[in-house]
Amino acid sequence: MRYLPLTDADRQAMLGAIGVGSIDDLFVDVPEKARLAKPVDLPPHAGELEVERALEALAGDNLSARQAPCFLGAGAYRHHVPASVDHLIQRSEFLTSYTPYQPEVSQGTLQYLFEFQTQVALITGMEVANASMYDGATACAEAVMMAGRVTRRTKAVLAGNLHPHYRETTETLLRFTDFVVETLLPDAAGAGDIAAAIDGDTACVVVQNPDVFGRLADLRPLAEAAHAKGALLVVAVTEVVSLGAVMPPGEMGADIVVAEGQGVGNALNFGGPYLGLFACRDKHVRQMPGRLCGETRDADGRRGYVLTLSTREQHIRREKATSNICTNSGLCSLAFTIHMALLGEEGFRRLARINHAKAVTLAERAGALPGVELLTDAFFNEFTLRLPKPAAGVVSALAARQVLGGVPASRIFPEVAGMEDLLILAATETNTDADIDALVDGLREVL
Repeated sequence: MRYLPLTDADRQAMLGAIGVGSIDDLFVDVPEKARLAKPVDLPPHAGELEVERALEALAGDNLSARQAPCFLGAGAYRHHVPASVDHLIQRSEFLTSYTPYQPEVSQGTLQYLFEFQTQVALITGMEVANASMYDGATACAEAVMMAGRVTRRTKAVLAGNLHPHYRETTETLLRFTDFVVETLLPDAAGAGDIAAAIDGDTACVVVQNPDVFGRLADLRPLAEAAHAKGALLVVAVTEVVSLGAVMPPGEMGADIVVAEGQGVGNALNFGGPYLGLFACRDKHVRQMPGRLCGETRDADGRRGYVLTLSTREQHIRREKATSNICTNSGLCSLAFTIHMALLGEEGFRRLARINHAKAVTLAERAGALPGVELLTDAFFNEFTLRLPKPAAGVVSALAARQVLGGVPASRIFPEVAGMEDLLILAATETNTDADIDALVDGLREVL
């Protein structure tokens, strides 16, 4: 049996070789109060076929994004991934390879990571990008720590409209450091004064654009305010497709840009794996976490690729490392690179325009329903509605009608008052006119 490979005779032979009489003798050093008096409350072992059937039955209780009109967002977005992406990343030379510890013999891996960096630098409007980070939230935390190294300060100001998962991840990584994290209150209308919280002790201010409610902002005044106080501006982007239409953070004065790359080349995958994008100004590159691949020429003049910088603890001494997160999500970054190469610049821009057009149509129709108010004054493909009743109940009622009708703000801000009637909706190129009809008709009935 694949799950229980040992027989009772096998176990007795092993115990005899060790020199103990029973399994219990192996745990004599564990205090009695730390042992369980009975087995944990889990089903008994079963055969492989029975396990598959049980898991399939559990999965059948889900309403997945592929089975119904899906308007979920809030940090993870459903986009169409061409079949060629999956076909290529499953080639054995990609699927089975890992970190190039001997970079000189990993030219193919280094080349696609170099192309990945180039794409990330171009869409973020920054001078240099790494290859790569674990996901958007951990990249955000790494950016704050990098800002501390650059400025030699230990205070971070997090905008209230930063995704709570990014905030919580940042707070977790900084918990046992000298950093002081000041988190502002969320505001769906985007009226908060972030600049007022920046002082002479601030290493960086972290802001999301579009923010967690979908609102787009011109960050140039905030960048000026941060730089006037000697602080860095860190911009987080959870919907990477927005960079095909929105002014890139680099052009708005950002010093560090982090993003979740899931929206390009990577399916929702029930929450992961994803990949983090990280880009910064060239003058700060020595403090950038992760790895940097570069292009060179060998002694015979042939093009080659090298690890120009490699400051992860896997490569250098732990105390010298700029990052202790040792996974770079290489296969996910390859999927990103292939999808971006298939799109090209014009295709990427066109994809962004389609996303925005879908969202405008949905916002106009949903916002016109009786008692519904559109709160987001400028958006890409995501926006927030104020409903005449609690949004959580509305979402459940829509799911019962086979429509995945967005994310209640109260789900991601459970501790914040006034979020109960806010619904965050996202529309992408995957949403048809019939999908929008289903959501609007469902909202009309439920409300």
